[in-house]
Amino acid sequence: AIPGTNLMSSSSPLSGTTGASPDRESVESGAKKSSISSGGRVHDRKEFLHRFVDSESLTENLKTWYEETIENSTHKEPSFDVPFELIDLQKFDYALGGVPFQQLIRMPSAIYASTSGAAEATAYLALEDFLHASVKGLWEAFWGQDETLPFYVSCVYSSNLRFYQAEKAISKGRLGGLCATAVMLKNPRHPQGKWDDILELAILRSDIGSLATVENDRKPCLSILGEALFLALRVLVARSISRSNIPLSLNSVFVLLVDTQYGGVLKVEGDIRKLEMDLNDVYGCAAEWVKNNASITISPIDRIWNKLGNANWGDIGALQALYATFHSITQYAGMSKNSIEDLAADHSARLQARRIERQLGDSWVNGNGLFRFQQRSASPEIVEVHEESFRLEPDKSMKLEIGSIVLIEDSNWKKEYQINEVLTDGEIPYYIASSVEDPDTTSFLYVGSHPSQLEPAWEDMKLWYQVQRQSKVLGVMKQKELSSKYLPQLNASGRIIHPGQCRRPSSGGNCDRQGCGTPVLVTSPVGRTVADMVRLGQFGTDEAIRCCHDCLSALSAAASAGIRHGDIRSENVIFVNAGVRQTYFVLIGWGHAILEERDRPAMNLHFSSTNALQEGKLCSASDAESLVYMLYFSSGSHMPNLDSVEGALQWRETAWSKRLIQQKLGDISAVLKAFADYVDSLCGTPYPMNFDIWLTRLKRHIPEEDHGKQIDTSS
Repeated sequence: AIPGTNLMSSSSPLSGTTGASPDRESVESGAKKSSISSGGRVHDRKEFLHRFVDSESLTENLKTWYEETIENSTHKEPSFDVPFELIDLQKFDYALGGVPFQQLIRMPSAIYASTSGAAEATAYLALEDFLHASVKGLWEAFWGQDETLPFYVSCVYSSNLRFYQAEKAISKGRLGGLCATAVMLKNPRHPQGKWDDILELAILRSDIGSLATVENDRKPCLSILGEALFLALRVLVARSISRSNIPLSLNSVFVLLVDTQYGGVLKVEGDIRKLEMDLNDVYGCAAEWVKNNASITISPIDRIWNKLGNANWGDIGALQALYATFHSITQYAGMSKNSIEDLAADHSARLQARRIERQLGDSWVNGNGLFRFQQRSASPEIVEVHEESFRLEPDKSMKLEIGSIVLIEDSNWKKEYQINEVLTDGEIPYYIASSVEDPDTTSFLYVGSHPSQLEPAWEDMKLWYQVQRQSKVLGVMKQKELSSKYLPQLNASGRIIHPGQCRRPSSGGNCDRQGCGTPVLVTSPVGRTVADMVRLGQFGTDEAIRCCHDCLSALSAAASAGIRHGDIRSENVIFVNAGVRQTYFVLIGWGHAILEERDRPAMNLHFSSTNALQEGKLCSASDAESLVYMLYFSSGSHMPNLDSVEGALQWRETAWSKRLIQQKLGDISAVLKAFADYVDSLCGTPYPMNFDIWLTRLKRHIPEEDHGKQIDTSS
């Protein structure tokens, strides 16, 4: 945070004071209504701010309006609407599932806050820390960790309406003069802060919790409402005359209303250009603007801090405050790089990981990760129900048969593919297909969920990772011109269409023809998976060494573009031997690849790295660790029965400490044993993989095939 300037030597209550600030300078010339020229309007608004310094005067002018508003309210029609819909808060809650927030300064107990000066000081420090943790967590999650945080938190001092950090105000004995806390933009030209730098305000008062009762729901007392409106109006007027090129909204501002336990959100919205600038009666014309042009919405007051002073980040009180802060940041930074919908979609992946931990079978859950219950007729008796009767058919993706013709629309063309073979990775089907125009060339064809089955954010996550997410990753590789024969090539990414007129409703939605609009991905080359080779007894010593070399080559090429795989297993490595001079392996299944810090790898109890299981993240050697596990299990080692993350971690600790993995790989080849030792020494450290040295060593142990000179395309 940018430090504030030294405090003024004088202080007085917020109402009815004068001081040396420009905001308090008297105007000697006679006040006139706003002139027509823009220069006159700017001048009048500056003068308005100079005179608009007393919250109690505004509150007095709003008294009649407030009483009428309360009288006209009913239980079904409260005095004020809410700023946020519950469904939006729920989606925002899903998006924040993987976002870390940490308030370090605890909010003091409400029992002591009203009587202890030390507790009051701590409360202001805790509020500053809460706001800082909020903007930092939201900024890094939605706008990116690579971007420098452009905000800081400061307090508004009542006697001069300037900005100081709470710690400095406390050290100067000015605690009683603080009237609000603000999230502000860093302004190098004005490091002390200006009113048009404010993104969001928070008012700390001792009686906010009393508004949490049903009787007082969204009925703040006039003094709190008047002070919040006073501060919001100053921000809006200051923005309207700002020379800054930062596009903060001229029409809305959020104010948090908090005490040491409870809090809510007040939003003031309205066209500030309609404010009549009668400088002889600034409070009267401000009150008229509130009555006639402002839309005021107030959220329910709910708990933010628990009795230990920790913020309940996942509860509705803190969630409302975070959502207001998110919208305030959006006013400054525009739409976030990572949308709420994108982050909310990760919720299903986290549910899937939790289901693995809890040993839940796939047949008990539907495509969006929510448990289904079977509706039965009412009966007072307890009856025995067989487990099989509860097994529900999952949402079916489009099923294709051998000989089926699929018409695919890519961004630039339409092409027909014929299904030659139906395969499965053990969970979902995929296909080997050939272009009708070129039947000798085969490709893998992956089909996703039809968009009419579920909302896009909650569709079947396995299919989503296999098709849409993998399409994105392979597209990124193509854009970055990664060239390696050990990586899959993106042939087509589009949707299935049908001949003739599409019967899509004019109002939007999907065509009722089967499969129309279903996302599809086409890649090459094709080959047998390592899992199939192991079942057929075709994965020997030479294949293990070549597989290790080729997978490392793929990982090296991807790492050069900052991409990690995150889901290495025997079903995601194929052996290519048809139509090539020299056989090789290709690392496929890039749907769970790590492109950004927020991405999470797949969770697999047998193949995931230790870091992935413990922290949900990859270190530099995590993919290599998964490759070692794949080679270990594919070379005849017994696959243990792992039913929990804890059990998987315990097996890894035992296997490495007793050198079981190194011994098994040593029976195959000394170079594989040495590679396992290297990976073991690197896991959990920040040191990068040295791909080149191991590619060179592994290449020496690959049997030469007499096919003439070959061009090395490993990088």
